Amino acid sequence: MSSKPEVRLTDPRALRGYAHPLRLALVGLLRREGPLTATQAAERLDESVPSCSYHLRQLARYGLAERVEGADARERPWRATAQVTSWDDLSDDPDARVAANELNAIILDHYVARARTHLVRRADEPAQWRAVLGFGDALVHVTAAELAELSERIEALLAEYDERLTDPATRPEGSRPIGVIQLLVPTDPPPTSATR
Repeated sequence: MSSKPEVRLTDPRALRGYAHPLRLALVGLLRREGPLTATQAAERLDESVPSCSYHLRQLARYGLAERVEGADARERPWRATAQVTSWDDLSDDPDARVAANELNAIILDHYVARARTHLVRRADEPAQWRAVLGFGDALVHVTAAELAELSERIEALLAEYDERLTDPATRPEGSRPIGVIQLLVPTDPPPTSATR
């Protein structure tokens, strides 16, 4: 299992607060590039400084970003508080379930946008990268327990690369940040109560 620092969101307001495309992009940027000022973040994301500043403050409100010391008294950089954000999809609170679904939908849109951007740029990739980048899927027939075990095995495999997230010296020459997106979705509707 991964040992990456994690923020767990449980409050529906925090879930809704995170469910914003720019906030997701800001957290991702801070995780990839380390402490950045609102101005630096705005330049990298092609957004306005006031907008980035506002959304960074909102992320801090929900424990997802925090201020750190800058190079001088005028510089006020931000950093992500953790490498992973998680939330409970199993809450008994209907408001929390709705908020989690809203966040999941925004994240799915974010993944699809990243994939579309890759397709636009794919022709510019060197052949060795074109050969290994892209999409794929597999169909497996598993129980819920087996799917949980499979997911844990995938996470353990990816955890072998965790050190490279925070220590650039461990990254091999020629390495690039690659998003590995995991979607575990059924191909048919849930079983009825008679077939469970």
